[in-house]
Amino acid sequence: MITAASIQFTIKPGDIDSNLAHVRAALKRVSNQGAQLAVLPEMWTTGFSYKNLGTLAMRTADIVTELLELSRELGLVIVGSMPEPNGDKVFNTIHLIDNGRLTGVYRKIHLFSLLGEDRSFSSGDGWLLAKTSVGTIGVIICYDLRFPELTRRLALEGAQIVCVPAQWPKPRDVHWRTLLLARAIENQLFVVSSNACGVIGKLDFFGMSMIIGPKGEVLAAADNSETEIIAKLNMQEITDWRDQIPCFNDRRPELY
Repeated sequence: MITAASIQFTIKPGDIDSNLAHVRAALKRVSNQGAQLAVLPEMWTTGFSYKNLGTLAMRTADIVTELLELSRELGLVIVGSMPEPNGDKVFNTIHLIDNGRLTGVYRKIHLFSLLGEDRSFSSGDGWLLAKTSVGTIGVIICYDLRFPELTRRLALEGAQIVCVPAQWPKPRDVHWRTLLLARAIENQLFVVSSNACGVIGKLDFFGMSMIIGPKGEVLAAADNSETEIIAKLNMQEITDWRDQIPCFNDRRPELY
């Protein structure tokens, strides 16, 4: 049994110090409540501050160093995405941190061209699965949620928990909820998501961060305000449910 938390807040575009201060305090709060895994929103340090993204991204390495120390101090696995420098563009990158160790890096594969992400970001070219102190974790970022092949690959490789940092805006709340539930149900695993909330730049975010079990049960859900949600994850439930409904054994991949 492990305890997972999702930290939902209104990201201040370009204001790294303010966002970092909020996250420092939130990580300590969830740790005090017994959390061992904490998921943060997408681009939580900077937001999508396109004009200054390259400059802002230069601070990410120092922030990773601080998160390594915080995770060691608090006994946390931390997942959240930040801008990572890459020439004249940046990657939208998750640094998967486990009790003071960097256990993997994932760069967002699917860029949301509708809002021009592809003009400022470079696309990643690989997925990430990591064995951590809380179980085997796979990660995706926001728009990746619309591509079920990625989460299925993580599940087939052994993911027990899929973490989803996001900035998913209004009015597509039905899509958000439905896709999170679908990824958990079809892959019979836990999903821990963290969405932004409030007005950020020109967009309004609805929050609705969720922690979902392998049967599709919502273990914890946020409203549209700044908050932290926490839930217990029993890893045995994955095995038990897959034994009851053996979807993975009944696959016919040679036909599709």
